[in-house]
Amino acid sequence: MAEINGYYYDAEALRRYIDRFVKARILVVGDIIMDEYIWGNVTRISPEAPVPVVDVEQETKMLGGAANVIRNLATLGAKPVLCGVVGNDSTGKEILSALTHMGLSTEGVVSETGRPTSIKTRIVAHNQQVVRFDRESRAAVRPQSIQKLIEYIGKHLDTIDAIVVSDYGKGLISGHLMMGMRELRRSRSDRNIIMTVDPKTGNFEYYKGVDVITPNHYEAGLYCGFSIPDEDALNRAGRKMVNDLNCRSVLITQGKEGMTLFEKSGETTHIPTVAKKVFDVTGAGDTVIGTISLALAAGLDLKSAAILSNFAAGIVVGEIGTSAVRAEDLKKAIV
Repeated sequence: MAEINGYYYDAEALRRYIDRFVKARILVVGDIIMDEYIWGNVTRISPEAPVPVVDVEQETKMLGGAANVIRNLATLGAKPVLCGVVGNDSTGKEILSALTHMGLSTEGVVSETGRPTSIKTRIVAHNQQVVRFDRESRAAVRPQSIQKLIEYIGKHLDTIDAIVVSDYGKGLISGHLMMGMRELRRSRSDRNIIMTVDPKTGNFEYYKGVDVITPNHYEAGLYCGFSIPDEDALNRAGRKMVNDLNCRSVLITQGKEGMTLFEKSGETTHIPTVAKKVFDVTGAGDTVIGTISLALAAGLDLKSAAILSNFAAGIVVGEIGTSAVRAEDLKKAIV
């Protein structure tokens, strides 16, 4: 048995559950983004303004937002399905092509004419982000697109174990969509379909009654209306969120301080970080929500699933750029 902060877990059992990931059926609903990286070096300051000049060496594109959650789930062995909206543009087509290349279905993705596909471009020099610029629309997705997604989810609800909501605040996640999914879950009361949420500030009222919400400490503080400088404030925030949102649990991520799981039963478990180095937290939230959802769908209890997601996050923050964890690497990381 291994131990984290007084909680004992079976490391070998966690590894065995990772082998079950291939059988878990996960549906991811959320904002689809393309992450673009421009890599280079800085050797001088511009004579035109006091800004660094980046000599570009390489450009890469990666699936981001809900599509990165899908990527994380796929590299962990699952066959997830993505539901969301892209624009009827070249970037949207690139994302659909990337999903197809990964052997994943694109039937749950709606193309909306006139809406740009979200692109986040990061300039990285000497392993550090210099600037990021976003090209996107945050306008609400059209009602017709929401209805198509609800109908698609309804048709496939009997074949899935968990729904992951990945909210990046780009206009997809709304009261209409969340109400539709809650009604679908209630209609299948004979099945325990897990629902987890990676939240966005300002949308917390949509998430009531789900199994797990994974805010970072900044998002939790904004929701609660107070800062979280210490353990006492953290505990107050966690309990307030569990009670207000009537959810099964809240997992507050705290960067280098790890994460803390608050359960509706009243139990609180702090999980220290296992990251040996932190280069970039981009995409870490996608890894956490993907791993804990997959672990729950595979049959793990909440605490063990949270610990597994902590190990996964410890891997991705040691990489530059949006990255995903492979099942074999996650097994090796468990100590």
